[in-house]
Amino acid sequence: MNRESFSTAFRKSRVVLALLTIFIFAAGSISAAPARAAQEAMDANSKVHIYHVQGNVYMLIEPTNNITVEIGDQYVIVVDTGVEALADDVISAIKSLSNLPIMFVVNTGPDEDHIGGNTKLSQAGWALPNAGNTGANPEAGLEVATKARLAAGASITGYTDNIVRTTAGKMASNAVTYGDEGFTLSNKEPVLFYHLRAAHTDGDSVVFFRRSDVISVGELFSPDSYPVIETDKGGTLNGLIDAVNDIIVMMVPQLNEEGGTYAIPGHGHLCDRNDVVNYRDMLTIIRGRVQDMVRKGMKLDQVKAAKPSFDYDPLYGASTGPWSPDKFIETVYHEVAKDKVQQGKN
Repeated sequence: MNRESFSTAFRKSRVVLALLTIFIFAAGSISAAPARAAQEAMDANSKVHIYHVQGNVYMLIEPTNNITVEIGDQYVIVVDTGVEALADDVISAIKSLSNLPIMFVVNTGPDEDHIGGNTKLSQAGWALPNAGNTGANPEAGLEVATKARLAAGASITGYTDNIVRTTAGKMASNAVTYGDEGFTLSNKEPVLFYHLRAAHTDGDSVVFFRRSDVISVGELFSPDSYPVIETDKGGTLNGLIDAVNDIIVMMVPQLNEEGGTYAIPGHGHLCDRNDVVNYRDMLTIIRGRVQDMVRKGMKLDQVKAAKPSFDYDPLYGASTGPWSPDKFIETVYHEVAKDKVQQGKN
């Protein structure tokens, strides 16, 4: 074949390939259209919107909160339940994703806006027989439970002290709790539960869906606000920084610190490792600034006036609500000042 014939054949093959590509793309779009239309219709009629993160994991987005849903091969895991008023919408959203039963309702912390839907979501699910004692392996009874038709009531799951605090005796017999050792499940992928000490509170957990490469972090991290450190429930800034560092260790970026492992925060947009690193850096820098001011003998009013968070306030500072930058700095100051006094006694 001469050069001219080869060039003509090559041009023709490119045209055929282009037409074939257009046809495949169009066919794929047509086949996907009904699913997209159904999803858009559901979103339009609901206050809870669904976003597929990756793998088996979805993020349900309420007006102010995020809920994590994992669709396994045997059952559904729900991490945090949002506010009570939207529990029915959350249940409808989950049913639109899968006909499998909700079997574990996980609480990452004690905050009411994360556990408000506990009762309704538990009642909408199924329970594993005799799974309610600490340290039990709930999957041991799965086959028997399935054959016997599972009882009503998904297990409320979380760190022991947190579950005791939030349930106040309710559903105690239907709870799956764990201590510092954490907890594991296999539901189409390994699901790992970690307790992170003295962070936002003393009962915080994260849930790592290992194959999907998604971590649900609750109140330990939020991309658009300073952390609410509940000192009356054992929360500390130092523990929170340690917890965020632990989360960063679990996250692996795909390219240039983007993509890869995703973190679903309790509030705000879906985050990758870079978002979490920036948040950790912010906490560490502000703590260092306040430490320097305390070493210089500055009092709380002087520290507030100096605005050690001024360059981060546009991103993380709330202009309304009870948790202002001043409140955050006040919490940091008291912890740093306490640490200084303790160091002086040593």
